[in-house]
Amino acid sequence: MEVQHRLRLLSRIIGMKGPIICRAIVTVTQRSGQSYTVGRHLPPTWRGGASAGWCRSFSDVSARTCTALVYRKHGDPPEVVQSENMELPLMGEKSVLVKMLAAPINPSDINMVQGTYAILPDLPAVGGNEGVGQVLEVGSQVTSLKPGDWVIPRDAGLGTWRTTAVFNEVSLAEVPRDIPLLAAATLGVNPCTAYRMLSDFEALKPGDSVIQNAANSGVGQAVIQIAAARGIHTINVVRDRPGVQQLSDRLLAMGASHVIKEETLRQPEMKDFFKKCPRPKLALNAVGGKSATELLRHLQGGGTMVTYGGMAKQPVTVPVSSLIFKDVKVRGFWVTQWKRDHAHDERALSEMLAQLAALIREGKLTAPACSEVGLQDFRGALDRAMQPYMSAKQILVM
Repeated sequence: MEVQHRLRLLSRIIGMKGPIICRAIVTVTQRSGQSYTVGRHLPPTWRGGASAGWCRSFSDVSARTCTALVYRKHGDPPEVVQSENMELPLMGEKSVLVKMLAAPINPSDINMVQGTYAILPDLPAVGGNEGVGQVLEVGSQVTSLKPGDWVIPRDAGLGTWRTTAVFNEVSLAEVPRDIPLLAAATLGVNPCTAYRMLSDFEALKPGDSVIQNAANSGVGQAVIQIAAARGIHTINVVRDRPGVQQLSDRLLAMGASHVIKEETLRQPEMKDFFKKCPRPKLALNAVGGKSATELLRHLQGGGTMVTYGGMAKQPVTVPVSSLIFKDVKVRGFWVTQWKRDHAHDERALSEMLAQLAALIREGKLTAPACSEVGLQDFRGALDRAMQPYMSAKQILVM
């Protein structure tokens, strides 16, 4: 009762409402390193409403901090990324408190840490552009989300490699809770990229063909499955490697129509191949260099090659004959730009996520092969994510 009396008196003297005082006490308590349970001493009216989450219990200081993987300079990810405790900001009217559940390590994440990606956050920065989390609390003006919802980032740069975060409502998109956790954690980048490239560049219909390199990548696997669900044939190009036959078998079981090695693209036998398989209308290039040139050579007249990656770090060379005699189109795609271009079109993203989730429920779209890693083992996960021919995507589980 003594604590309650003093808080009421303080409220009258300085003219602050109870929940605001509660937040101030919590902030001071955290910064001083003390531990104190506030909620049980407060009047019921102070414990209710949008601020209830702040006033329930602060006996555990960690309730207002999180563990995050932070980099303060660009460089080799296993060396520059550090695990740090971070203080969470106070909740605002449009804020959403999210407990991260799982977050993958994608090539774009690695490039951001290295400082070579198209967009770079201010330093210090929390790594990770993709993942799924669960809403713990929402601000008083949040209308699209509620506690318990699963959410993914709408845009790159949020920093998903952390246990807990406070995000703005507009930076999050809800995803269904009835799909597997790893599928939800890897939904926002690769499947969305595959979906858009199969939908936006050529009017593909059942029986048409698509050719792609890097077929074992996360995008490549999503292309195989989404195309198969639409009745579209896929010609999947992979690099020769140890275990290439096992890789081929796995892609075929996933729904691939054909799996061929890079070297085969350059062989005369491809003429016989296209006697039994229609030439592709669409080519998807994630490699560049000679691999991209070979994809162009096999496109049908008027077809389109879409480049969405450059693993070989070599330029795309377009033969003059392909432009003059086949009138091929050469385009680029970046899912981050698509999301930004459609930031005010709520239906565009939600409908795409709903259709992808439906494929997941039907068993027609699965997460890529994944290796789950505890957040504390992040260095090994970063190192493995950078290795060539790595078949399993590294997923940080919080």
